[in-house]
Amino acid sequence: MSRAWRAVRERALNVYAALAIAYLLLPIAVIAVFSFNDPEGKFNFTWQGFTLEHWTNAFSLPPLNDAFFLSLELAAASTLVATILGTLIAMALVRYQFFGRRPANFLIVVPMATPEVVIGAALLSMFLIYGLELGFATLFIAHVMFSISFVVVVVRSRLIGFDRALEEAARDLGATPLTTFRTVTLPLLTPAVLGASLLAFALSIDDFVISNFNAGESVTFPLFIYGAAQRGIPVEAYSIATILFLVTVVAMAFTVWQQRRAQQMASIRPEQEDEPYAGTPAMPPAPGAAGG
Repeated sequence: MSRAWRAVRERALNVYAALAIAYLLLPIAVIAVFSFNDPEGKFNFTWQGFTLEHWTNAFSLPPLNDAFFLSLELAAASTLVATILGTLIAMALVRYQFFGRRPANFLIVVPMATPEVVIGAALLSMFLIYGLELGFATLFIAHVMFSISFVVVVVRSRLIGFDRALEEAARDLGATPLTTFRTVTLPLLTPAVLGASLLAFALSIDDFVISNFNAGESVTFPLFIYGAAQRGIPVEAYSIATILFLVTVVAMAFTVWQQRRAQQMASIRPEQEDEPYAGTPAMPPAPGAAGG
């Protein structure tokens, strides 16, 4: 009995983790499976038969294509701006002392803790007060606003654990501040910046609440799905969603690889002078150098 209980305790955490991951991925698996379904009507809720038609014609619906590519354009533009601004803000908060630094560290996480309905309503009120026409421009401003906080938090966590001795060594060897940033700082920050940009991209392309307040006549992919749900979501939307998920998985795998590569680069230390390089034979001592 004790042996069985010990085995249960040792494997309980792994079993729980597997069940949690399965619970999170089950809806995505359902979407992927039903992208191969051949429903008789407009609603894709019951399995009718296998077909590849909706994959071969995934981009055959102009309204769906317009919404999807609008979301891609919006996410790419807002991610680029949010990543640049968020990285610079994170470097300022970590490496420089200035008036208001502590309040800035606190206020930067406020958008992350604020409900999206509050942010969406507040932004809508601001746009109406200043007379801005709702559309792509207001969506862009809104997405940059709520994405910056996530970029700052991710990059700042990397900067806090950054080994400044590497930059000091580069400057001691004559490198200018720009060269040090380009050849030392930026390569080591790249995994964090990539991770932050992917997070900002995912948040932008997936956002519904804030976009619903500030979209105007623009229709993003989540807004299209919400509107189509009342009359039947086309199966092509399932295929596009599956493609988007697969691309995200590949991007995340690439980011993890970059993070491991950066950790290996940061852990490299100069070899001792008398220690041979890995994979090369040791040089024999010169005649008469020793034992003579």
